Amino acid sequence: MSVEPYGADEESAAVLRTVGRVIKMCRERAGLTQAALGTQIGYSEEQVSSVERGRRAPMEEFLDAADRVLEANGLIGALKGDVEKARFPKKVRDLAQLEAQAVELCAYANHVVHGLLQTPEYARALYGMRRPPYSDEQVDELVVARLARQRVFDEQPAPVFSFVQEEVTLRRPLGGRMVMRKQLEHLLEVGRRRNVEIQVLPTQREDHAGLAGALQLLRLKDGHTVGHVEVQLLNRLISDPKEIQVLEIRHGIIRAQALTPRESLAFIEKVLGET
Repeated sequence: MSVEPYGADEESAAVLRTVGRVIKMCRERAGLTQAALGTQIGYSEEQVSSVERGRRAPMEEFLDAADRVLEANGLIGALKGDVEKARFPKKVRDLAQLEAQAVELCAYANHVVHGLLQTPEYARALYGMRRPPYSDEQVDELVVARLARQRVFDEQPAPVFSFVQEEVTLRRPLGGRMVMRKQLEHLLEVGRRRNVEIQVLPTQREDHAGLAGALQLLRLKDGHTVGHVEVQLLNRLISDPKEIQVLEIRHGIIRAQALTPRESLAFIEKVLGET
C-alpha cells in the first residue's frame, strides 16, 4: 500500500512530486493507464494516481513492482532512498542526519527507553498510545522512521554511545509483559557492544541531576556539539554554547549518579528475570 507522509513539509513534498512525475512518465511511455498499472502491480487506480500526484509516499514494494512492470531498468527502483527520507517528518530527518554525523552520542531517558534502543514492538506500542491517536498508517511510518535511525550503530568508524536509562523505563510494562521482556533482552544485547555503554539510574537515588527531563548530546565530526530535547509538543535542537554547557554538566552528573555499565547490565538482567 502507499502511505500518506506524516508531517509532510515542502522539502519532502517536492521529492514526492518528482517521484510521481518519473513514474507517470514511465507509465505513459509504456502505454498503460493508471488503472492498468495498478492492476499489474496490485494497487488501486486511486493509489497510483495519488503517488503520481505526489500526495502519497510509495512503499518499496510499489516502486519495485512499478520498475519491473514498466521496464524502467532500475530508474524507479533507484528512487527508494529519496522516498524513504521524504516519508519521515522533518524533525526525524534532521535528527537522523545529525546522528549519522556524530562521533559520540550521550543521552538520558527518563520516561521510556531511548529511541535508538527500542525494539519494533516497543516503538509500535509507544506510538499506539499517543493521544490524540495516530492512524495505523502513521504508526507504521513512524516505527519505520525510528528503526531507520538505528542504522547509526553500524556506522564506520563506529561512534561511541552513552545511554542513561531511568530505572522506571525498565519496569514500566509498556506494550505488555512479552514486549517488555524482548525490550530488556535487546538492551542487554546492545549494551554488550564495545562502543555502547548503558547505565541505569536507580529510583532510590537521593540526588538526581536529571529532574528537568530527558536530554541528548551529539558530538559531531567537525568538533561541534548539538543538543536535543523533546517534551510534549516541543522538539528542539540546541546549538548555543552556553546551553550546551549546561546540558553537558547535567549529563556528566547524571552519569556519575547512575550505576556503572557493568552494574547496569546486571541490573537489567535482574529486572528481566522479574518480568
